[in-house]
Amino acid sequence: MRFTAEQRLDDGVLERAFTLGEIPGILWTPGSVSAPAPLILLGHPGGLHTMYPRLAARARHCAAEGFAAATIELPGSGDRPRSAAAEAARADLRRALAAGEPVTGEIVDRLVLPLVDRAVPEWRAALDALLPLPEIGGPVGYSGGVIAIGVRLAAVEPRIAAAVLYAGTFVPRALFEDARRVTVPLLVLLQWDDETNDRQSALELFDALGSEEKTLHANMGGHTGVPWFEGDDANRFFVRHLR
Repeated sequence: MRFTAEQRLDDGVLERAFTLGEIPGILWTPGSVSAPAPLILLGHPGGLHTMYPRLAARARHCAAEGFAAATIELPGSGDRPRSAAAEAARADLRRALAAGEPVTGEIVDRLVLPLVDRAVPEWRAALDALLPLPEIGGPVGYSGGVIAIGVRLAAVEPRIAAAVLYAGTFVPRALFEDARRVTVPLLVLLQWDDETNDRQSALELFDALGSEEKTLHANMGGHTGVPWFEGDDANRFFVRHLR
């Protein structure tokens, strides 16, 4: 991992861009905490440049509770090389949604499974690089989407102690087996009228998750209408489980 730029934000949070091999990422650390901070990995649907305002706001919200936060670019997003197969699957998904047709499992599998298979090892490599930093002390949480990535990561990565998952993307049925292996505390956010998600599948996934402590927050509204107070609830959830 190599740091490439840094800036001090107006609330004292230190923001540093880095590269992990060819993968770009960002690390935010709180400015007012002297002890090593627990780390929250910020999941997102891809495109660090486009997502930056939302990611930075989430990171600063985490820093207000004394947490460090980090994110990396997803495979095939931002400036990373595109996958022709993923682009074709994404086009089929958009055509189905635009026509009001059901999104088939075949389309979901073609789009999501290769992404999960590539992204999860990259997130684990990011943890390998971030946790030895003196300002990071663990434990680690995961927060955000793509939910299929979060489920697989929580199932296979023992350093993840708790996760907040956003049920805003399609999940292949094959990932339900991963869901049954998840045991860490979970908070799952679901937008009831999400136009880009299968509500019934999201509810079935929640039921399949193997954690003894799991909570579902369902709010009315579309994909981008997650209420602001859910960020506060997520912070309280991480305070309980990462300290």
